[in-house]
Amino acid sequence: MVNVYLIFNGNCREAVEFYAEVFGTDMPQIMTMGDAPEDPDYPVSEENKKLIMHARLNISGSYVMFSDNVAGSAFTQGNNISLAVVHNNVDEIKNWFEKLKDGGKVEMELQETFWSKCYGSLTDKFGIHWQLSHESNN
Repeated sequence: MVNVYLIFNGNCREAVEFYAEVFGTDMPQIMTMGDAPEDPDYPVSEENKKLIMHARLNISGSYVMFSDNVAGSAFTQGNNISLAVVHNNVDEIKNWFEKLKDGGKVEMELQETFWSKCYGSLTDKFGIHWQLSHESNN
């Protein structure tokens, strides 16, 4: 499954609530950056704790995912969309990631996270941003 992932500059909660109302969907669970387990190697500033780490709406049968950009990071309106490939086969994810990173730039190597046993992100040689993530069918 490939989902669109929209990145906002601090106004993600407002956008999610707006789109949920527009499309008549249930309000999603919203995870803030402050909800993530603490990691002393990557402390989350007070400013970032209130920002949205992840939200997802089902719009007409397709998932659209949302998050805020980390405060202080570069943000360019128009380049704030990525494609999120969610799959239940780790070997396929690894294969796709290796092929997509050829000539591209890796933002986060494939690794286990608290939300996925295999997640990574990169920009391919054509400038398309990808997020690959394992999701079991359970």
